Amino acid sequence: MGDGGRRISVALVGTRGVPARYGGFETAVEEVGKRLAARGHDVLVYCRSTGDAERPESYEGMRLVHRGAMRRRSLETLSHTGLSVAHLLRHRTDAAVVFNAANSPYLPVLRAARIPVATHVDGLEWRRAKWGRTGQAYYRTAESLAVRWSDALIADAQGIADYYRDEFAADTELIAYGAPVVSRESDLLAEAGLEPHGYHLVVARFEAENHVDLIVQGYVRSRSTKPLVVVGSAPYAEEYSARVREAADDRVRFLGGVWDQRLLDQLYANAATYLHGHSVGGTNPSLLRALGAGTAVIAYDVSFNREVAGAAAAYFSEAAGVAAAIDAADADEQLLDARRAAAAARAAEYDWDDVADRYERLCLRLAARELVKPSRPLGRQRTGAAGRNAAEERAGRIPVAGLPDQAGGAQGVTR
Repeated sequence: MGDGGRRISVALVGTRGVPARYGGFETAVEEVGKRLAARGHDVLVYCRSTGDAERPESYEGMRLVHRGAMRRRSLETLSHTGLSVAHLLRHRTDAAVVFNAANSPYLPVLRAARIPVATHVDGLEWRRAKWGRTGQAYYRTAESLAVRWSDALIADAQGIADYYRDEFAADTELIAYGAPVVSRESDLLAEAGLEPHGYHLVVARFEAENHVDLIVQGYVRSRSTKPLVVVGSAPYAEEYSARVREAADDRVRFLGGVWDQRLLDQLYANAATYLHGHSVGGTNPSLLRALGAGTAVIAYDVSFNREVAGAAAAYFSEAAGVAAAIDAADADEQLLDARRAAAAARAAEYDWDDVADRYERLCLRLAARELVKPSRPLGRQRTGAAGRNAAEERAGRIPVAGLPDQAGGAQGVTR
């Protein structure tokens, strides 16, 4: 424990909570929260309650508070965070970490209550095609509010840190996610009709920015005799989901959502290749899980993915590139073995204990009010449209294939 063994109370706000079953934020809350709790800190996690689901009071040493949410995509996160903040004002902690810049309208409330707060800003959320113009404008404003009202900003990728530096002259704490060590067991594969190294894998929510359609199109162009297993669903994106399925042939197998973590780990660990199409979110837990499983990776060519996977992966930016990478992998087992070894070595650089150390040091500094500034930054963007486009390019933005740069539709589900 840092700071001479000092114990503090920390609230983790703005996610679906734990156990982690959804995405990067929830994974970070679970992995960091349980480590902070094991070190003697009082960790309070706000969880989004759903229907009649069980609501335990604790998990892995963390205290849990369950609050509901409006069942509307555009308001679900904000409504849940609002209820969480209302509770936090009555049950104060020494420090708080708010996940998702979209929750930044609540930061002045925490500041008025003298609760030091860091905001994990996530990726370039306003560039996701699922948000219409109103949603994109909201996220832009939310970024500015996060800069203005947070005592510290957390970025999980260098590209995100660069964006906030270039756009707002704002410093960030660069804290990436950790990579899990994934067991190479395979006893559950037979139930799914699969054999070790006998299939290619993609795991993603069906969102335009995750390029599941592009991956399926590329696979169909390949000569592979190994099936493509697609894990994921899209409760808010029927049109996009239909497009993905229409692109498939009879070699593509759609498993939908897989909630059995052992089966999901075995799917990662025993795939011939894992295809990763995410493009806007920073450091991605699914990519880290594939590396932690020692699986050969084929990733969408964007700086976020290169920052994580480096030379351990092959890269694509169009369907033809997907087909070529799959055919090359199928034709060369020695190449696959080299990529698997490189993936495992890369994963070792992303350690959850180190991530927890960084969060602990940050929270201790927040609790000691070392980061509380007497005056707030303005949170104004420094660049016009041309400069902003350059900042996005440096941050790793690549336009979504097949979509206009400013899509007005609402496709996909929340990250």
